[in-house]
Amino acid sequence: MKIAPSLLAADFSALAQEVARVQGADWLHIDVMDGVFVPNISMGPPVIAALRDKTDLLFDVHLMIEHPLAYVEAFRRAGADCITFHTECADDPQELVEAISRNGAKAGVAIKPATGVDAIGPWGQALSMVTLMTVEPGFGGQKLMEAPLVKIRQIKERFPHLLVQVDGGVNASTIQLCARAGADAVVAGTAVFGAAEPQKEMERLRALQ
Repeated sequence: MKIAPSLLAADFSALAQEVARVQGADWLHIDVMDGVFVPNISMGPPVIAALRDKTDLLFDVHLMIEHPLAYVEAFRRAGADCITFHTECADDPQELVEAISRNGAKAGVAIKPATGVDAIGPWGQALSMVTLMTVEPGFGGQKLMEAPLVKIRQIKERFPHLLVQVDGGVNASTIQLCARAGADAVVAGTAVFGAAEPQKEMERLRALQ
């Protein structure tokens, strides 16, 4: 599985240095929260733009915001390579997929733990990735919920071309659950950025699969 450290768990006072610590990652997961869709606020396009020339890592920008459509262009300009929105947001998913593709980014969708796979409509054919939340979105450091992992197989049956990424509570104790369930990638925030040596921790996570 691919390893994607979540910037939400990094030291916000030294983000450039923190990104440098995870150069061995497959891509960087960047959580954007608006304080409305989830009860927390994180960062916006200026922060992402400031980090863009500090690394060659792919930026998977996870928009946990109520109205992501209005911000697609801004996040793409800031350096997002993949833009992931939630099925539970207030904007039309078909319009979001089209806007993301039109701006030259890959489109992804995220679903909360209680959201069924049926929430991904025909527009799922145009996606690159599904991010399956195994915690309630909004805060890092939560415990992985095992029940949502059954949706990985369901997603792959309907959309075999999609990468399925697990986001929430992934660490050395839970990564094998994700592997057995069929995940293609995992988001690991606290486990990686909280380690004394993030590179070694990512190697450990890969070895445990």
